[in-house]
Amino acid sequence: MAHILVTFHSQTGNTEKMARAVAAGVAQTRNARANLKAALETTAEDIRDCDAVVFCSPEYFGYMSGAMKDLFDRTYEELKDDPRSLKKPYCIVISAGNDGSGAVRHIERICKGYRFKKVQNPMICKGPVTPDMLALCEELGETIAEGINARIF
Repeated sequence: MAHILVTFHSQTGNTEKMARAVAAGVAQTRNARANLKAALETTAEDIRDCDAVVFCSPEYFGYMSGAMKDLFDRTYEELKDDPRSLKKPYCIVISAGNDGSGAVRHIERICKGYRFKKVQNPMICKGPVTPDMLALCEELGETIAEGINARIF
């Protein structure tokens, strides 16, 4: 069974809507479950014990949220050499007021330090979260879960 961690931070609710849509997509997949968790509550154990991680963050000033950075700061030392975390599949979902590229760039750089494996291109929502964007988030959740179940990722 695919176990996907969907971790997020949201102040306005936009990123949380996107994270919930990703988790709903995972839940629609046979033999898969999502663990939807706020970044400030996510632990190294949550990351270690899942099959893949979806990092969902708003973009602030061309960077990820402070809560997402806090997650990385709190878990890096414990996970950087943990064999259960090496090559962990991940992808990124960004809610952006700007273009989202700065937040993506910084998260990808940090994930490279963990030695995680990017398995999907980042999803960036520029502006309001639309029903079409939420449908794409659900599809992303399904794709990650199916990829884990099929051992593609």
